[in-house]
Amino acid sequence: MAGWRIETNHNDGKKAVPSLATATPLVCGDQVDSLHATLGANRRRPFKIMSAALAVAVSLVLWSNASPASEIWPVTSIATKDRVLRDAPFKLSEVFQVYPPVLTTFPDGSLDLADGSSDTAVTPSSRSTCQSLLVEHSFASSYGQPYVGTYTPPQCNFNRVAFNLTVKAAGRQFDRLGSISFGDIELFRTSTAEPSKSGISWVYIKDMSNFLPLFMTHQTLIFDLGNIVNDVYTAPFNVTLTAAFFTAESTVAPADLIIPVSKRQGAVGQPSFFQYPRESALNEITIPQNVKRAVFTVAATGQADEEFWWGNVPQSRVDSFSDVGALLGFSPFREVQLYIDNLLAGVVWPFPVIFTGGVVPGLWRPVVGIDAFDLKEDEIDITPWLGHLCDGNSHTFAIRVSGLNDSSIGSAYPSNTTGDNWWLTGKIFLWLDTPGHVTTSSRVQSFLPAPKYEIVSRVLTGSNGSNQSLTYDVVAHRRLQISSQVNLANGTSAVSWSQHLSYTNLGNYTTEGDQTNKIQTSGQDISSSGYQRSFEYPLYSYSTQSMSTGNLTLTANVSRGKSLQVLGPAVFPTGLESFISIRNESPGGGEHLGALLHTSQNGTAYYTANQTAHTSYSYGTTEQEMSFSGIRSSAPREASDTPKITQIKELFHRYVKAVNDSVIQDEESLLDTSIGHRHSEPTDDGRGMALSGSPGRGAWARGWR
Repeated sequence: MAGWRIETNHNDGKKAVPSLATATPLVCGDQVDSLHATLGANRRRPFKIMSAALAVAVSLVLWSNASPASEIWPVTSIATKDRVLRDAPFKLSEVFQVYPPVLTTFPDGSLDLADGSSDTAVTPSSRSTCQSLLVEHSFASSYGQPYVGTYTPPQCNFNRVAFNLTVKAAGRQFDRLGSISFGDIELFRTSTAEPSKSGISWVYIKDMSNFLPLFMTHQTLIFDLGNIVNDVYTAPFNVTLTAAFFTAESTVAPADLIIPVSKRQGAVGQPSFFQYPRESALNEITIPQNVKRAVFTVAATGQADEEFWWGNVPQSRVDSFSDVGALLGFSPFREVQLYIDNLLAGVVWPFPVIFTGGVVPGLWRPVVGIDAFDLKEDEIDITPWLGHLCDGNSHTFAIRVSGLNDSSIGSAYPSNTTGDNWWLTGKIFLWLDTPGHVTTSSRVQSFLPAPKYEIVSRVLTGSNGSNQSLTYDVVAHRRLQISSQVNLANGTSAVSWSQHLSYTNLGNYTTEGDQTNKIQTSGQDISSSGYQRSFEYPLYSYSTQSMSTGNLTLTANVSRGKSLQVLGPAVFPTGLESFISIRNESPGGGEHLGALLHTSQNGTAYYTANQTAHTSYSYGTTEQEMSFSGIRSSAPREASDTPKITQIKELFHRYVKAVNDSVIQDEESLLDTSIGHRHSEPTDDGRGMALSGSPGRGAWARGWR
């Protein structure tokens, strides 16, 4: 897929991210009194509404004034009601993630589109609604000690569920990873912001309606948020988790059954993620024999040595700078793989999440990185395997992660392992056929041409013969298709799953500790069910490092984006569900409904820490722009064809700019109506922020090893 380009304000002649210096206690400081001039702020740039890759073979006809939006996308329940804007109740400094608003409810029963930093009343609801407090807990010294409670279904009718996760923290602390589960089934993976001395707070709203069958029965709720509190890291995370239950129009049919592929420790009150590769991530599963559709979802998060996997170097070059020790290897490419009975069923090329202590902490406050509060899962349709899986026997589902090994002369091949470690879980979402029916199929046909991997690298030496810099170019391409003829209760159906993915990474590492990565990941997933997903993940990261007289100084420039187009029946909410629920009519014509999301972040930041005084300070400038649209398409002639996009309607747009921990510009429109924001003023000016790790060296300061 061709290049959706993110503009940057850097000099392309020099590119980098930290960090060759060995970690020292100076990264865990408190405050530095001297302030510094702000690095050059990014200029606001026009937002790219449609990437070239997503537009390939797609004809676009934009909604125009000649065809009013109300004829196609009626939203009169918003247009005719008084709009109520509620300021978020923050007394602490507000930290937030930019994302499309989610439909939830207020205690008075009114429907509410909320994104954690603003709320817009949509319309009073005449149907039953209710809210439940699920968790209220302080996570202090909490490694191995998750919150364990009981979930009881509410006393109201509902077909929608939304979580409200509110977190408050004050003091010094690293970012931490969290996970919410019902027993062995992981529901929601999140991470925290880094607090300030005077305190921060954030709210994240998440649509949980795809887990509807689980919310109908009693469950053991496990919230794992490992944290350390001592005389250096002083901040517990005070968490409140509530759920809103309500009834609203829905076009999504949730799965009938959800089966975990996990470590299955829910019965002893522990989280159930595997830590790969030290643990094999597999389960033996027996599924019902009357299944008509099956989708496997993967939650995969790199931690410790693998947190900055996208900044790793070729395995043949990990010892390029012997005076600072080995760099992290297996290349900057990662592939998450699903195997069914040791046969490849699909892959995921993960989105490079950057947590709030990563690269330079000043980049991510008050606007956190893309998906930092909501680590998304990917979907693999395994319906073509149903004849094999519905035989009444158990079958092995295994999740693996692979990087690349290389020969230093251009050839590369899967490493079939990674550094330590990846947090992995999976789920099988099943839709059932008529009771008593036994699903059968023809033999599974797998088209698996050999993937293309290339790594070209070079080390430049100085006049004294020592290595000065490492450059490398990594390329990966993969195609696959799995298909069969499945015999269902209503007849035989041709089903298939196909993927086409592409990856490039231009990297540079210097002996001074400067690093660059310029990455482009793109792909398309297509299911015969009508589900189609196209994506692009561009990332440019450049940073420098210097050490003198006990002071570590880092600077960074990061430009990144995420572009997603989703059509058809996705397992997880696309964001469109909240808008469909508040319109008045169903779209006709038998056309697909889909969602189109584009977002980009550009930031520069500075970090300094003093080894003697154990103090630290960070500041930065970050801007983010997001556009979320509803799309309509004509059905493709063949299941493997790209559909023709016929209409696009922007539903949500937001542009935010933050400088030195303060939001200086925040423009939002929701359904063509401007939304106001009020932001609290920071009180700590970037003091005491903790550097949790860096590309090439991993999350060496967080203590997750």
